[in-house]
Amino acid sequence: MKNQVDMTNGSLGDKIIRYAIPLAVTGILQQLFNAADIAVVGRFAGKEAMAAVGSNSPVVGLLVNLFVGISLGSNVIIAKSIGQNNQKNVSRSVHTSIIVALLGGVFISVLGLFLAEDIIRLLGVPDEVSLMAAKYLKIYLLGMPVILLYNFESAIFRSCGDTKTPLMALLVSGATNVALNLFFVIVLGMDVDGVAIATVISNLLSSVILFAALLKTDMVIRLNIKEIGIDARLLIDILKIGVPAGIQGMIFSFANIVIQSAVNSLGTTVMAASSAAYNLEIFAYYVMNSFGQTCTTFVGQNFGAGKNIRCLKSLKLCLLQCAAATAAVCTMILIFGKPLLGIFNKDTDVIDTGYIRLSYIFFAYAFSFAQEVLSGYLRGYGVSFIPALCSVVGICGVRLVWIFTVFKMYPSFVTVMRVYPLSLGITALAILLVTLVVKPSKRFRIEKY
Repeated sequence: MKNQVDMTNGSLGDKIIRYAIPLAVTGILQQLFNAADIAVVGRFAGKEAMAAVGSNSPVVGLLVNLFVGISLGSNVIIAKSIGQNNQKNVSRSVHTSIIVALLGGVFISVLGLFLAEDIIRLLGVPDEVSLMAAKYLKIYLLGMPVILLYNFESAIFRSCGDTKTPLMALLVSGATNVALNLFFVIVLGMDVDGVAIATVISNLLSSVILFAALLKTDMVIRLNIKEIGIDARLLIDILKIGVPAGIQGMIFSFANIVIQSAVNSLGTTVMAASSAAYNLEIFAYYVMNSFGQTCTTFVGQNFGAGKNIRCLKSLKLCLLQCAAATAAVCTMILIFGKPLLGIFNKDTDVIDTGYIRLSYIFFAYAFSFAQEVLSGYLRGYGVSFIPALCSVVGICGVRLVWIFTVFKMYPSFVTVMRVYPLSLGITALAILLVTLVVKPSKRFRIEKY
C-alpha cells in the first residue's frame, strides 16, 4: 500500500509529480533496452549492425504501441472502478487484462515471424544490412508475449496509483539487459542476434517479477491464477477505450515507418545518425507521455468517484508540470547532445546529422506536450476515438503527404525533419479545439457497472 497514490483526496500537485516521475523513468528504462542494443552493436559490431537494429525501431514501436494503447483501456476501466469502489469489477478487469496480453503477444509473434522479411523490404533497408535487420526483428518478435504482459501488468499497477513497482521491476531487468548485451556481443562474438536475445530475456524477467507481485499484493488488484479469463462485457469496455488509443499509437509509429523509409533512402550514415538521435529524443518523449498517462489515471479515478472539479485541476496541473519538465529535459539533451551522440558512434558525420534531428524534434515537442496531456485527459473520461482521429489526420496524414510530395521534390534530411513540428502543431491544435468543444467534465456522467 505504501506505493499507492490517493488520487481522489487531498492535494494534487505533489501527487501528480510522485506518480509521473516513476512513470517517466520506467519509460526511459524501457527505451534504454533499445539504446543499449544500439550502443553495444555500434561500438563493438560496426555501424552496419547499428543501422540494422535502429531500422527496426519504428516497426517495434508500431507493434508495441497497439497493445500499450489497449492496456490504457485496462488502466481507465480499473481506475474508474476503483473510484467507484467496485472491487468485483476491478478483479474481473485485472484477470481479463492478463489473458488479453498473453494471447495478443502470441498472435503478434506468429504473424510477425512470417512477415519479418517483407517488413524489412517495405522499409527499404539497404541490402548490406537487411539480413541482420530481419534476424533482429524475428528474435524480438518471439518475445512479444512477455513484452506485452509487462505492459499490461504495469497498467494494472498504475490504475491504483502505484508506478513504483513497475519501475523496480525494470531496474532489475534493465541491468540484466545491459550485462547480457555485453556478454553476447563482446564475449561470444554475436551481433544483432545477441542484443535481441538479451532484450527478450530481460523483458521475461520484468514480466515475471510483476506477475509474482500481483499474486502477492494486498491491494484490490490482487491476481488469482484460477480466475484468469475473459469477462466479455469488461473486455468490450476495455477495447472501446484501448483500441482507439492503440490505433493512435500505431498511426504515430506508421508515420514514423514512412519517415524511416525516407531516411533509409539517404544512406547508412543518415540511418545511423537518426537512430542515435532517436534514442536520445525518446527520453524527453517519455517525460511528456508520463504526464499524459498520469492525467488519464487521475481523471479516471476522480471521474469514477464523481469529482469532476478534481479532473479539471488534474488537467491544468499536468499541462503546467509537463511543459516545465519537458523543457528542462530537452534543454539538457541539447547542451550535451554531441557528446551523447558520440556514445553511439564516433563518426563526426553521424554526430552532426544526429544533432540536426534533435534540434527539429525538440522544437516540435513545444506542441506535442499539449497533445499528450489533452489526449490523456479525454481518455480518462472514456473519450478515446476523437484523439485517435485527430492523430490519424494531423500526424499520419500530414506526414504521408509531406514525404510523398515535398520530400520527393527536395530529398534531404532537413526536409524530412521539417514535417515533425508541422504535423505535431496541427494535431495539438485539433485536440485542443476538440477538448474545448466536448467539455467532458460537463457532459459525461458516471456509468455504474
